[in-house]
Amino acid sequence: QKYHNLHSSKSNSILSSTSLDNKPKAAMATLSSLRIQPIFCFIVLLLLPLPPCSADPDPLQDFCVADLKASLSVNGFPCKPASEVTSDDFFFDGLGKEGNTSNIFGATVTGGNVLAFPGLNTLGISMNRVDLAPGGINPPHSHPRSTESGVVIKGKLLVGFVTTGNVFYSKIITAGQMFVIPRGLVHFQQNVGEGKALTFTAFNSHLPGAVVLPLTLFASTPSIPNDVLTKAFQVEDDVINGIKSKFGS
Repeated sequence: QKYHNLHSSKSNSILSSTSLDNKPKAAMATLSSLRIQPIFCFIVLLLLPLPPCSADPDPLQDFCVADLKASLSVNGFPCKPASEVTSDDFFFDGLGKEGNTSNIFGATVTGGNVLAFPGLNTLGISMNRVDLAPGGINPPHSHPRSTESGVVIKGKLLVGFVTTGNVFYSKIITAGQMFVIPRGLVHFQQNVGEGKALTFTAFNSHLPGAVVLPLTLFASTPSIPNDVLTKAFQVEDDVINGIKSKFGS
């Protein structure tokens, strides 16, 4: 009996000692875990996809009429002094005049962006007028800084765009019908009616930019080397020279 009691006492003492020894280790493990968790959460946040900036930044004042004599900054032009702003700065009649379609494309685009209408500065919106003669085309192009929507005012248009997966979407639309072109995608409008066509387009940027593919590829300054273009389009050198000559390059 004495032996048994002594043995039990020793066992309990050893267990107690082991338990005491494990407590600091458990505490250290808990502290390590607590340190790792914030780091892990921070890494996860860094890996999360950030929402894209799909339009111009929001303005920080009621208006900022552009001072077109100043240099363009990240968020538009610097503001004209408020004391110099007049009612005329908020009105623009440039889209009321029919454009001249006597050119190689049979179409013309009249811009209503910040460069023509300074009152649009920082407001994240602009419009264009597109006039097309019969058979005329607003050639394949893209707007790197804006989505485009439009409404046909007159005539019959074939409107189409190509996705980044090379899928082509198109439809023939007439007066009163709208279209939308996702930001940055190559698109065009062609007059497929018998008379003149007119459409107004709107953008969620005061300066959406335009990359007109025929001019970009065959009329850049300096010119893209013929060797690049012949390999890209799998044609002979004289074909590239012939296309460049159409654009005065």
